[in-house]
Amino acid sequence: MDFKIKIGLAPTRRSIFSKEDALKFKGLTEKKLQELGIDYINIDDVNEEGLLFSESDVSKVVDKFKAEKVNALFFPHCNFGTEDLVCKVAKELNLPILLWGPRDEAPLPDGTRLRDSQCGLFATGKILRRFNLPFTYIPNCSLEDEAFERGLRNFIAAANVVKEFRNIRVLQISTRPAGFWTMMCNEGELLEKFGIQITPITMSEFANRILKIEQEKDEDVAETVEYIKNNMEICVPDNAVTRLAAMKVAMKRYAEELGCSAVAIQCWNAMQEVLSVMPCVANSLLTDEGIPVVCETDIHGAITSIMAQAAAMGKAVPFFADWTVAHPTNKNGELLQHCGPWPISLVKKGTKAKFGGPFAFPEHLPGSVHAEIEGGEISIVRFDGDHGNYSVLLGNAKGIEGPFNQGTYLWVEVKNWTKLEDKLVTGPYVHHCVGIHSDVVPVIYEACKYIPGLVPDLYDDNEEDIKAWIRGE
Repeated sequence: MDFKIKIGLAPTRRSIFSKEDALKFKGLTEKKLQELGIDYINIDDVNEEGLLFSESDVSKVVDKFKAEKVNALFFPHCNFGTEDLVCKVAKELNLPILLWGPRDEAPLPDGTRLRDSQCGLFATGKILRRFNLPFTYIPNCSLEDEAFERGLRNFIAAANVVKEFRNIRVLQISTRPAGFWTMMCNEGELLEKFGIQITPITMSEFANRILKIEQEKDEDVAETVEYIKNNMEICVPDNAVTRLAAMKVAMKRYAEELGCSAVAIQCWNAMQEVLSVMPCVANSLLTDEGIPVVCETDIHGAITSIMAQAAAMGKAVPFFADWTVAHPTNKNGELLQHCGPWPISLVKKGTKAKFGGPFAFPEHLPGSVHAEIEGGEISIVRFDGDHGNYSVLLGNAKGIEGPFNQGTYLWVEVKNWTKLEDKLVTGPYVHHCVGIHSDVVPVIYEACKYIPGLVPDLYDDNEEDIKAWIRGE
């Protein structure tokens, strides 16, 4: 995942309004994009103005944006704009669309107006609906208003979620554990509805590659062993450290070779029979490197991790968790926990992750991480579905104090736990979720516009607040 979005910038005008003012605001808009560090491609070589206003330029703009492989489209209405041309370009490209126009000044002393950008936006919005094209809208404001930068950055992050979602390929290592019916998914339906590809390998293939890498004394394994020893408290024999390092290297190579952006692994119990370890440390290290790994062959969990990571634009790493038990004294508190796959970069300041064995299995085979992670404000996400319907559960939480636990864990408080618990029990969700130290709720909410068949489900019941935030209110 590269966390890069290239914007196709097609400023537009209409001939009955001021061309000079349109050119002025085209230049000011590009200057602002440059100040904000936005990667964009303009249409300066399409015509002498670099503005979209002529039918003859539609195919040229489309061809240029395709050649440049842009990920999203931005149509500043530098005066009224030409709604039919905007929609024709957008229809051909099928990418996330951003609309905005500069706030109009007062009429001139003689009563004439230079732009009517706001009115043009009304027109374009209606025709985009006629074309069945979802779009994002930054309110009619100045380039210096907070609403402009906020709306632009949220749109870019949402476009990144859409880009990654449309290219999801999950590496599936073995089948789900036999008793985990909750981890069932419809592979054919995921492909048909969303284009999501699952690439399976068997446990024997995986184990054989690990053992081969281990025997070859691979340099990447040696580097990983050194990293583990420098960053974790080791409570297991050296051979277990080497095996988990080899596992991490094998997983990463499979993911890269097969073009997968996340991994869903059967962490128990076949693995213990053939390798005598738990995989949590390897999962932790690989997730920290930008390839999320989820437990118990949870394909929907892997999809969720990709979405959360893309929404955060590389500024935070996801962690894969169980909703487990209620907080002993806080009615809205809950324990997020798992045997130990969370990125060690998240470990609470002043502490060090332990490399040990899981408490939940009698064999206590080595491989799990033990640590409380940093709290603060987090988002919690879950892509899930059944009976052909898919949604993404979204909401916020904050870390709170709570009793010591084994494995990787964080006590959190939500707005209304009873309501959230009801959603988790009645579905379509399961006990797994993905947390991330970033407010990705507005991003994923906006991204769902561009993913047909995926509905945002806000467990905080704050849809109007999110819309207002996106608008800059």
